[in-house]
Amino acid sequence: MKIRRPAVSGMFYAGTAGELQEQIEWCYKHELGPGAIPQVNSIGLRQLVAMVVPHAGYCYSGPVAAHAYKELAEDGLFDTAVILGPNHTGYGGPVSVWAEGSWSTPLGDVEIDQKLAQGLLGNLIKADETAHVHEHSIEVQLPWLQYLYGKVRIVPIAMLAQDIETARTLGKSIAQAGGNLVVIASSDLTHYEPHSVAMEKDSSVMEAVIALDEEELYQRCERLRCTMCGYGPVAAAMVASKEMKGDKASLLKYATSGDTSADFSRVVGYGSIVIRR
Repeated sequence: MKIRRPAVSGMFYAGTAGELQEQIEWCYKHELGPGAIPQVNSIGLRQLVAMVVPHAGYCYSGPVAAHAYKELAEDGLFDTAVILGPNHTGYGGPVSVWAEGSWSTPLGDVEIDQKLAQGLLGNLIKADETAHVHEHSIEVQLPWLQYLYGKVRIVPIAMLAQDIETARTLGKSIAQAGGNLVVIASSDLTHYEPHSVAMEKDSSVMEAVIALDEEELYQRCERLRCTMCGYGPVAAAMVASKEMKGDKASLLKYATSGDTSADFSRVVGYGSIVIRR
């Protein structure tokens, strides 16, 4: 069985199981977090179809990410998390799936939903492990899921091509796969601009996401020269959500790295957004 070893354990998040669990709990209890550690609601209504979650180091973006995972925990049980992340490394193909085996973190192994992953393969989506070996955007989401659910199944998809047509095709393919899915779009927002500038740009971009208007998202990113890294995964999640009857998006929390580091001169923006049916 193919096992994907962690690439950023001990850097983006704590490198041992005990320390990582404590770090996640710190994120939940942080003043920028939701304030409490959630309990999984096994009889939830399962209305949440997709989330936008940041992927920076937990000490920076973890409290913001915690808001999304609290909502997911309270929503009920899903079968598979389809995690979409931008490809920062440039390795691999335009849209790359790790299609079999498992991924490991300090909290254990996460199983690939091989049947779902194989069913997504086609002209656009290819089985390609090289895109994932050094990429962090999907990996950092896994400990959050493991902390809540223990065992979980995933389909990790890295997007090097983030154009709107690719995002739309991918989103529709995910929706057509069917099943009890949650789509997680891993993205940070504005990169390395003053806090006030980041807030202004990010507010405009998140407005388009909340409106579930992927075309407007691309237009605003271009017009504002917003350096959001995962606009493709976010657009694909928006499209998938609408195909799965998701029609209500809401912003749970926004902050920047300045809010945790106290350096407001060059910040990265983070937002947690959920989409429900």
